[in-house]
Amino acid sequence: MSQEEKTRYSQSELKEFEALILEKIEKAQVELSELKKSLNKSGDSGTDGTSTSSKVLEDGADTLEKESLNQLAARQQKFINNLKNALIRIKNGTYGICVDTGNLISKERLKAVPHTMHSIAAKLAKRS
Repeated sequence: MSQEEKTRYSQSELKEFEALILEKIEKAQVELSELKKSLNKSGDSGTDGTSTSSKVLEDGADTLEKESLNQLAARQQKFINNLKNALIRIKNGTYGICVDTGNLISKERLKAVPHTMHSIAAKLAKRS
C-alpha cells in the first residue's frame, strides 16, 4: 500500500510517534523549568548600593529580560500543550491526518513537527 492510498498510520508507527512526542515533552518541560528558575532569579536584583541613574537602567534591563523570559516560557508551555494534544490524537486515532485536507501527513513532516495538524500542501495553501 503506497503512502497516497494509506489513510491512517499503523499501531507500530503511532508508537514511534508517541515515543518521539514523549521525549520532546520531557525536554520541553526541563527547558520550561529552567526558564521559570531564571525568572525567579531575575527578580533578585543585588543593586542596593548603586547610584540612582544606573539603578534605573538596570531596572529597565531587568524588566526587558523578564518580559523576554516570560514570552519564552509562554511559548514553551504552548509547545508542551500542543505535544500533549498530539498524544490525545494518537489515542483517538486522528493523529497524522490533516485537518484541512483529510489526507495523511507525511512521516517526514511529523518527525520534524510531531504536533502538526496540517500537511505541507494545506500549510502552503493557507499562505497564499
